[in-house]
Amino acid sequence: MKKLKILVINPGSTSTKVAVFENKVPVIEKSISHSDKELSQFDDLLGQYDFRKGIILQWLNENNVEIRQLDYVIGRGGLIQPVTSGIYQVNDKMIEDLKTSAMKHASSLGAFIAQEIALQIGKEAYIADPIVVDELDDIARVSGHPLYERKSVFHALNHKAIARRHADLMDAECSELRLIVAHLGGGISVGAHRYGKVVDVNQALDGEGPFSPERSGSLPVGDIIRNAFSNQYSKSEMHSNLVGNGGMKAYLGTNDGKEVADRILEGDLQALEVIKAMAYQVSKSIGEMATVLKGKVDAILLTGGMARDEVITNEIIARTNFIAPVHIYPGEDEMLALAENIILMDHGKLKAKEYMG
Repeated sequence: MKKLKILVINPGSTSTKVAVFENKVPVIEKSISHSDKELSQFDDLLGQYDFRKGIILQWLNENNVEIRQLDYVIGRGGLIQPVTSGIYQVNDKMIEDLKTSAMKHASSLGAFIAQEIALQIGKEAYIADPIVVDELDDIARVSGHPLYERKSVFHALNHKAIARRHADLMDAECSELRLIVAHLGGGISVGAHRYGKVVDVNQALDGEGPFSPERSGSLPVGDIIRNAFSNQYSKSEMHSNLVGNGGMKAYLGTNDGKEVADRILEGDLQALEVIKAMAYQVSKSIGEMATVLKGKVDAILLTGGMARDEVITNEIIARTNFIAPVHIYPGEDEMLALAENIILMDHGKLKAKEYMG
């Protein structure tokens, strides 16, 4: 069987992850960090495009990778219009929607960079399971006021990949299982997977759910309104309190999970209390999703970087294992997940979808 050579590009807020896979094996890979000083020279996110693309091309050249030898190029999907799960060919409509999106996220650069490199070698570029995958039940969209419909913005790429991995291990298909997946990273998303579709999930980008290392999650709305009109905070400061400087960072001054784990080992009781509170809120969200699935849950899957932290996972297991068996899949593996989508497409198990916007 031919080894597919796949370039995978995953831009993050302070780094760009890049790898060349041969099938599912990363031949070379690197996480390229970007300092605040480097990024502050750009007026906005899209201004970083040439900078990040240049770094990737330089890295490929330094590692003697001839881009014309690539079979596929795929980037992480960004803030396009809501779509169903799957792999999408990058097209002009997608690029236009990424340019004009009201919300901004570094993942949106993935499609731009992938398309530019693919065009250089006469191939198509792809994204897969962007953060706006939307498979919500209609009832899950109702928020409590018609001005504020609930939206699906979550770690779709990792949710879907981990659900597939678990199904494979169980010798089953996702379409046969009812799962609850909790992604525990810089943001936290907890989703109800019913027979392959995520029918309910918290809006993890800025809106709701458990607090995380840098996001405040669901807060008392009345207090937020009073603060917003107190003249003490600007609009950007209010947003920063919710996303970026909220959650664990607001309580402990850091969003570094390893640093907090070390502080707990050193006897820091405040750090322990905050981590347990985070696990408590994740557990409550898992309980909520169990009701979405009407109590019929085959497994609870914990994934993301914080799934390596035994304090967090032990707390969640203790509170939720009465619902279903809890399985831990630490890390994110977003790069592998992107490569796997290409392989499934190449083997005819997935068909690339056309983005219509």
